[in-house]
Amino acid sequence: MESQTSNGGRTFSRRWVLGAGATTLLTTGLSACGSSGGSGSGGGTLTAFVYGDDAVKVQTKSVDRFNASAAAERTKGRVELEKVPGADYPAKLRTAMGSPNAPDVFFNWGGGSIKAYEEAGQLVDLTDTVASDPVLKDGFLPSVLAAGGLSGRTYGIPMRGMQPVILFYNKAVFAEHKLRPPTTWDQLLDLNSRLKKAGITPFALGGADIWPELMWLEYLVDRIGGPEVFERIKNGDAAGWGDPAVLKAAETVKQLIDDGAFGKGFSSVAYTNGGAPAVFAKGKAAMHLMGSWEYSTQLGKFPDFARKDLGWFAFPRVEGGAGDIRNVVGNPTNYWSVNARTSNRDAAIAFLRDCASEAYAKDLVAGGDIPATSNAQKLLAASPNPEFATFQYQMVRQAPAFTLSWDQAVDPNVSTPMLTEINKLFVGKSSPAQFVSALKGLK
Repeated sequence: MESQTSNGGRTFSRRWVLGAGATTLLTTGLSACGSSGGSGSGGGTLTAFVYGDDAVKVQTKSVDRFNASAAAERTKGRVELEKVPGADYPAKLRTAMGSPNAPDVFFNWGGGSIKAYEEAGQLVDLTDTVASDPVLKDGFLPSVLAAGGLSGRTYGIPMRGMQPVILFYNKAVFAEHKLRPPTTWDQLLDLNSRLKKAGITPFALGGADIWPELMWLEYLVDRIGGPEVFERIKNGDAAGWGDPAVLKAAETVKQLIDDGAFGKGFSSVAYTNGGAPAVFAKGKAAMHLMGSWEYSTQLGKFPDFARKDLGWFAFPRVEGGAGDIRNVVGNPTNYWSVNARTSNRDAAIAFLRDCASEAYAKDLVAGGDIPATSNAQKLLAASPNPEFATFQYQMVRQAPAFTLSWDQAVDPNVSTPMLTEINKLFVGKSSPAQFVSALKGLK
């Protein structure tokens, strides 16, 4: 997984923090026992499991604020944060949720990462709570709040920064060849042709990691068929892979590959070791489809390029497609969810409300993150790159839909074979039709 260096010099795997690890996160058949054997409004200390990286300082301050608040006194509860080392988090959460010592509140990635817990009756359905609470209902960008749920129900409250996937471009290359960012797929194909004639690979791609290949399919399926196509798959309907939009997206990817859009050696280039970012920054490739952490990656590795020549734009629309060009894919954020067996649900809900506060959003911005709160716009001037931060925020704010990365949204037992099939498509070991057939067989 790629690393990110943000302000303060912290380096960590942003894709892992926001969404990876789901393939090992859950097993089915978890027992539905919770932290205190019941639910309701009893007093006492609530345990909150959190992913223990450098960014956890935001959650630490949130816990301190809550414990000193009138809400804690009113609900007769306080929160104790348990920081779990990142590599240990998925396994420890899984074990704890199947024991009498389960956390009352816990950090997760939404989507497939919580599906087994929801099926085991271990999650509080927050849909009605959010709808009746103005702080929670109006406090977050709707597309992000919805992205972490299941089957249209809300099971999590956004609690970290947003990471949409964005098309980045090298402004110096574009200026030299008199190119403009495309807004339609036909314009993108025209750029491909012109760049190849100039001896420049159109797109950098870290194919050795596979997940960068996934980003192309995520956006193409959205632009061709709309977000409903993958929503059906996310909710467990494997037949959804047979939607015509999936086949068309796979065919489009094959056309790009055959046309040389990614060069010849992309399957041996990785993002994680800095290969793809270097190809892009050095002008050997003109564009790069990547999560918003690309800015921080470039700032750490090629600071002059990041400051002067790194540009960005939305993924183009596909002519005749059902998807809105404003739709976004990627890692919406991380979420707090509540154990259905908590002894003090009122305190847990009161604690979640702090995530909608300006103080919480300010702490995220200070750490280089883009909050998912509806009031964050005015705070972004304090971010390390206000222009880029504002672009990201407006992109997500205006998005009718924000599709969670497929490898985090699907059932964990589907994620790994899905990525395998994606790689086979990209390296030419399967045809688009074989790709679709294989995905339809995943359960």
